[in-house]
Amino acid sequence: MTTLVKTGTSQIHFLTGSDEAAVKKAATALAGELAPEADVFGLEAIDGALDSVDEAVDCVQRTIQALLTLPFLGGSKLVWLKNASFLADSVVGRSESVIEALQRLCEVVGSGLPDGVNFLLSAPFADKRRAAFKSLSRLASTQVHDLPDVGYRGGEEAIVEWTAVRLHERNLQLDPDAVEILAARVGLGTTQLESELEKLETAFGTARQITAEEVRLLVPQTREGGIFDLSRAIEKRNLPLALETLDQLFYQRESAIGILLAAIVPTVRNLLLAKDLLTRHRLPPPAQPHLLAGTLKRLPAEATSHLPRKKDGSLNLYALGIAATHATHFSLAELKEGFAACANANQQLLSGFPADKVILARLLIELLARKTS
Repeated sequence: MTTLVKTGTSQIHFLTGSDEAAVKKAATALAGELAPEADVFGLEAIDGALDSVDEAVDCVQRTIQALLTLPFLGGSKLVWLKNASFLADSVVGRSESVIEALQRLCEVVGSGLPDGVNFLLSAPFADKRRAAFKSLSRLASTQVHDLPDVGYRGGEEAIVEWTAVRLHERNLQLDPDAVEILAARVGLGTTQLESELEKLETAFGTARQITAEEVRLLVPQTREGGIFDLSRAIEKRNLPLALETLDQLFYQRESAIGILLAAIVPTVRNLLLAKDLLTRHRLPPPAQPHLLAGTLKRLPAEATSHLPRKKDGSLNLYALGIAATHATHFSLAELKEGFAACANANQQLLSGFPADKVILARLLIELLARKTS
């Protein structure tokens, strides 16, 4: 999460960003500071979470009227336009009527508010390209709470770190695997994350460490979470968990080819690459995934030229680091055979025989069952 603060006039406050939960939390805290113990005359809150153009225009007009109305009995008051959805890039937000109404609001704010009147505008997802955003950012004390920009399939580490920060803020203790599972199941859904953290705190409190199994039991399974669980089960060579997760993914109507290509093949490939790298260069497995980066920097460029990369051309070190920490569960020969087995399973899925679930279950057994001598 990135929070930027710009200082404008002390009477006007603008909070926005793609991190909806952070915007709402910060706005609530700021409203408490600006209008402590405010009565009905000291705080005028106007709900801006609206679905139609007419409602949005009326909301802006009511806000302008509230800003121009002097405080009761010469005191002070806070006008809070909260959760204003019509500043976003939406059908309502693009309406000419709404744009004109917001322009009038900016003109009123820019001309100066009456003494004793404070204005707080909280608007998650406000479109930064719009004139209203630029005007408010210039006029107001502005906070922008944005989610981390993690890109596509290369930002697992950033999501885990972002989740860990939220856990620390609540003083919740989760073991490392539990943090990764929570991050995989919730992703960057800030509102859902707040709900799940509330649930975990209610169930287990903050005095002890919450386990991965407890997170699995309480946090709803999603497609992304199931793919993550299957990948981690393969890495840890946990056949029962892998088969259980496979059942869950089929129950969620995931396609067999999707499961194979999104979870099984990338995981086995990373394990094979990591095992080959560690074996070829006689490297010890890293204690933590992020430590692999330092090790690879000491190798010549040709030793890492074949490794998977992100869109920007940099190495996808987090996924490879996770694989490297678990590579000791497999021999290099097992992983080579396993990667070939993945190709064979792909051909079987394309042929339609035997049943998809049987093909993937057999593949997992072949990959993860301990070989007896």
